Amino acid sequence: MSDDATTTPAVHGAWTPDGETPPSTPKVSEEAVITMLKTVFDPEIPVDIYELGLIYAVEIEDDGRIKVEMTLTTPSCPSAQELPSQVEESVRMIPGVTDVEVEVVWDPPWDQGRMSEDARLALNMY
Repeated sequence: MSDDATTTPAVHGAWTPDGETPPSTPKVSEEAVITMLKTVFDPEIPVDIYELGLIYAVEIEDDGRIKVEMTLTTPSCPSAQELPSQVEESVRMIPGVTDVEVEVVWDPPWDQGRMSEDARLALNMY
C-alpha cells in the first residue's frame, strides 16, 4: 500500500434512508470573489475595477448565489455594457458559484476618493 500524501480522499454525500445525497458544494469565500474581481480591468484605465473602487458590495449566499453591486466611472462610460458582463463571467468561474447577479448602481456616484492607494499610485494621482 502507498502512503502518498497527495492523494485526495473521495468526497461523499450524506447517507439517508432514501439513498446517498450529493456532496455539498464548497462555500464561496469573499477572498475568492475579490480575487476574481481583480482580474477585470477598465479598458481605458490600467487598474482593476476593485482597486478603482467600482465595486460597492458583494453578497454571498450559502447556496452559492453571488450578487455584486458595482458602478462605472461615469454614466456615459464606453465600457458600460462589457464591464458588468466581464464581472459576471469572472465570478462564475469560482468553484461553488451557482448563480451571479451584477447590478450597476449610480448612487452614490463614483469619485476618485474611492480608489485604493495602489490605484492612485498606478495612475500618478497622489
